[in-house]
Amino acid sequence: MEEKDLNQPQEEKPQQPETPESVNQSAETNKEAEKQIEYYKDLFLRKAAEFDNYKRRNEIETSAVIRFANEDLISAILPIVDDLERSLKNSSDQKDSPLFRGIEMIYQKTLKILEGQGVRPFETVGKEFDVHFHDALLQMQKEGVPAHTIIEEVQKGYMFHEKVLRHAKVIVAAENDAERQAVDTGDGTRKAPDQK
Repeated sequence: MEEKDLNQPQEEKPQQPETPESVNQSAETNKEAEKQIEYYKDLFLRKAAEFDNYKRRNEIETSAVIRFANEDLISAILPIVDDLERSLKNSSDQKDSPLFRGIEMIYQKTLKILEGQGVRPFETVGKEFDVHFHDALLQMQKEGVPAHTIIEEVQKGYMFHEKVLRHAKVIVAAENDAERQAVDTGDGTRKAPDQK
């Protein structure tokens, strides 16, 4: 076996001239490689966008869970607030009594704590009935009040941030007899049956 001297320069093999076939083949290989690069680049961008959307959605869900974590506890406290309100209302003739003042202080502190947690009552009397905020217990006719207007609040409704925590229980004005018997004319107006 012949030993080659590693220190001696190696013989260079003459390069073969490029043929049109080899040029076409390398061009096709380059095009395929560019297509693969574009495919993987597009795939990478899509996956990165999906991941960003996942992170954003996860942050929103987590913040919502944290924000509304006390909902059950607050819902359990609302009946106590109702009892305090009833106590104050029923003993309004004893406003100078230490017991009345104590109940009033507890009531005010409780409302302040609830408000600090994002809970607030909403107004109902005089507003139009809305199923998203109110539960109708009764409908009754009342002169001078338009139909579907709340005339009395039986139990307060509360919002917890932007969500309804408890619907208000209300009494709603009913249509009077003339409104009930009115006939739709087809042009958006109503008229009594005896009118022509």
